[in-house]
Amino acid sequence: MSTDSDYNLQTIVSNESYYLVQYKLPMALLNTCTTRVSTLTNLPACHYALTSPFLTLVPPTHQHYPSLQTSKSALILSHNNISSFGSLVKASMAASTESTETTTTKPFSVLFVCLGNICRSPAAEGVFRDIVTKRGLDSNFNIDSAGTIGYHEGNLADPRMRAASKRRGIEITSLSRPIRASDFKDFDLILAMDKQNRDHIMDAFNKWKFRETLPEDAHKKVKLMCSYCKKHDDTEVPDPYYGGPQGFEKVLDLLEDACESLLDSIVAENGSIFNS
Repeated sequence: MSTDSDYNLQTIVSNESYYLVQYKLPMALLNTCTTRVSTLTNLPACHYALTSPFLTLVPPTHQHYPSLQTSKSALILSHNNISSFGSLVKASMAASTESTETTTTKPFSVLFVCLGNICRSPAAEGVFRDIVTKRGLDSNFNIDSAGTIGYHEGNLADPRMRAASKRRGIEITSLSRPIRASDFKDFDLILAMDKQNRDHIMDAFNKWKFRETLPEDAHKKVKLMCSYCKKHDDTEVPDPYYGGPQGFEKVLDLLEDACESLLDSIVAENGSIFNS
């Protein structure tokens, strides 16, 4: 396949199958190697993207490459510069990967937690999602809710909670699920509706951290929902499950207050996410 001056680095088309590889090469390649690509006569239209200024289309030399037919193609590099070519390609690909990782920003993740995940936490998820959407920040957030028990797993939120929220223009569509160990890795902030919820979350963390690899400082992610309230002095969001309609309205009043302040706090403390 090779002569004194040429070396067939990779066959793009050979016999009845072909492989097309296109590299976006840096300008330095022009000074280190000569690249020749044979005609692309029978390649499908989608492969005609191989029109880089760093590649020159020339007819194949059959006396040098007898295995290639007229309609076949090969990527030919100067034998003495194969090493340089490989190094440049690797460097270019590494730079591209680094650039992609730098420009891709991970959304800020918030998890709301109550006892059964059918009243307060799904309402908090709905309220916060509504506020985030109205501010046009949907793509910057990952929002979810969970319960400290799995008794209602797979169920929609309490119909009374959904009805009260809907009267305020907020749709609650989430399904109940219990909190899991991975939540301590996946979420940046875990908000408990009351102190008992917080204690149960911490108990779960202290149990799971001995069985799974979890961030040692994950406990710092756990905060009380009402710690963000500015218009109310309540320290906990009360469970409305066994009460009347006013209990659900009270929950929503607290959540709307806390969620507005919560969003302001997240945006202020994580400018890199929202300014990218």
